[in-house]
Parts: sequence; structure tokens; C-alpha cells
Amino acid sequence: MKEIILSTESGADLPEDLRVKYNLYTVPMHIIMDDKDYPDGSLPVEEIYSYYERTKRIPSTTATNVHEYEELFTAIRKAHPGCEIIHIGYTSKASSSFQNAVIAAEEFEDIHLIDALNVTGGLAAVVLCAAEIVKKEPEIEVEQLIERIEQTVPKARLSFIPGSLEFLKAGGRVSNAGSLIGTLLKIKPRIDLRDGKLISTKKYRGKMRGAGKKLLHDYFGEYNLDSDQLYFIYSVGLDEEIKQLMEETAEDYGFRNIRWIQAGGMISTHSGPGGFGVAGLEK
Repeated sequence: MKEIILSTESGADLPEDLRVKYNLYTVPMHIIMDDKDYPDGSLPVEEIYSYYERTKRIPSTTATNVHEYEELFTAIRKAHPGCEIIHIGYTSKASSSFQNAVIAAEEFEDIHLIDALNVTGGLAAVVLCAAEIVKKEPEIEVEQLIERIEQTVPKARLSFIPGSLEFLKAGGRVSNAGSLIGTLLKIKPRIDLRDGKLISTKKYRGKMRGAGKKLLHDYFGEYNLDSDQLYFIYSVGLDEEIKQLMEETAEDYGFRNIRWIQAGGMISTHSGPGGFGVAGLEK
């Protein structure tokens, strides 16, 4: 029986303790500021926001390149000789990272690639579900695990409210007019991951405190979720009182096992400070 090792990109925003617990490997995506390339995770998210405050320019992001995937797969094989690698990737609809992983994998054997069609907490939910299966069923065959992961992918549900329409606009998700109107009317767009793409589905009026509650009420009403696995995603700047309110709201719906995930550099560059999101798996 070959050992199975799971990997993904930094855009999954996996907390360090869970990466260690499940022996998960991640490869960085990239943030670009003043033509300088920073691997995601190599600088505090606060520096991204500070850069914007100083320059009024929002950093750009780039995909993980082929060479980095080759280094990742080589490092895993060195640490775990003879293992099977399952790479659960950041959505191919929003980044060329997955295609670069496909190219890199051509040079290796026993590497299996799965497009999670999701990002941040939605991607993390798929990866951690797979990791829990491996932990509970260490003798599982790789083909069986792949089948179960592929069945999980379409069950992942991610919704969020960006903290800044300016950051979202810079990522090409909201038009200039939409950004201006949203600012004037205090409208916050709800962004959902649908078929691997980020789509604005609703608009909430008011501040994040009320908008976040409305998001959760709608989210819990729309999806029949596994109550054992719920993730809240936040970008630096979200008020602690709002976080407490979101937890209380989820508990009112019967969720007790809530895990907060801080958005890393890749996601924060597109959502801005003070954003809030929720991710889970449908039953």
C-alpha cells in the first residue's frame, strides 16, 4: 500500500496547525508590488494594504509557475519515497496555476491532479475533507480517494463579502460604475463561487455587521450543509465584534464546529481589508 500525500496552493489559506496535523504540502502563488515578486505567505498581509495606502495602487497576483510545481513534487518524493501524490488545485477558471501543475506533472509518475474549482475556504474544505479521509482510512486505495474527492468538489460552497470594492474592482470583478454606486449607497456585493468562477449574486445594504448576518441567513437557507465542517474566512481588519456576531449567528443554526481562516496575500489582494466569507460542504 503506497502512502498518499496531499498538496495544494497557498490560495487555499490552510491554517498552519492543520497543515501540520494532516501533513499537507502547499506551494505559493505570487503577489506583485512595484514589479517585485513576493511569494504568497512571505510578507504580512498588512503590507499589501499599507502599499495601497501609500501608492493608491493595488498589487497584482500571478500563478504558481511550472518550476515551482516541479520543486514541490520533487520535495514530496524525497520526503516520502514511492508515495502517490494527489494535488487538489486552485480553480483553473481564475488562475493558470492548475494548467502549470498539469505541465509539471508530466515529468513525474503517480501524481494525480484534481481541479477543485474553488478558492480560499472552499478549496480548504475540499482539501481537509480529503485529509480526514486519509487519516481515518489509511489503507484506502488512491483510485477510491480520487473518486471521493471528485464527488466532494461540486459540494463545496463559498460565499463572501469583500472588504473593499476598490480591491475587487482592481481584480476585474466589479465595473467602475458598480464600485462607485456601491460606495455611495453603502451596498456590499455577495460573491459566490459558481462553476469555478467568482460571480456577484446579491447585494446587501449597510455595514458589514448587518450584511454579514444577511449573508449567513441566506447561505444557510440555500444549502443543506454538513454541520461538522464550517469555515469562516476573514481578511485582516474585520472587527472582532463582527466575528463574534457571525459565530453566534451560525450557532443559532446549529453549527458548533466553526473554524476561522485568515485570508492570505493572494485572496486579500482581491478582497481588501475587513472582508468576511463562509465555506462548507453540502451533504
